[in-house]
Amino acid sequence: MTETILALKRPAAFLDRDGVINVDVGYPHLIKTFRFIPGAPEAIKALNIAGYQVIVVSNQSGVARGLFTEEAVRLFNQHITQSLAPFGARIDAFYFCPYYPNAVVERYRADHHERKPHPGMIERAARELNLDLTRSFLIGDRETDIQAAAAAGIIGYLFKGDNLFSFLKSITPNGPISMCDFS
Repeated sequence: MTETILALKRPAAFLDRDGVINVDVGYPHLIKTFRFIPGAPEAIKALNIAGYQVIVVSNQSGVARGLFTEEAVRLFNQHITQSLAPFGARIDAFYFCPYYPNAVVERYRADHHERKPHPGMIERAARELNLDLTRSFLIGDRETDIQAAAAAGIIGYLFKGDNLFSFLKSITPNGPISMCDFS
């Protein structure tokens, strides 16, 4: 029975949102400012084809700072989903943490266990989506992303490039995805 459950677990590619999927314009939340990072739709589609669950894990302290609401985050995420569809790419789930220790909005003032560098979003996704963390990895653009990955026991890759698909291909020769997945 345990073997069957383990066999059903899928690996995940955890992606930070701002600066990895979309251009970080400073607390992005307005659809009119949305732009994909070059290569992001192609990278996400390649991950889909390779059998990875694509999960976004994103700190959204702009909510705690009073700059926008949780609903604005959801609408922005929905726009990303809709914008990926013409590429044949999909994100399987979005997780975000609106908490921040120095929040202006009191209800969000906390060093929450889901706020990166803590691993809470990754761990919650693994539980809720039955993910195999031993075959999973994260791509983020900040050191806190990499720290969250390490705390969750997965590989973290620091993306500082300008094309996510090229970056994904560069980490594949000895990384989590076979080059045959990029045909």
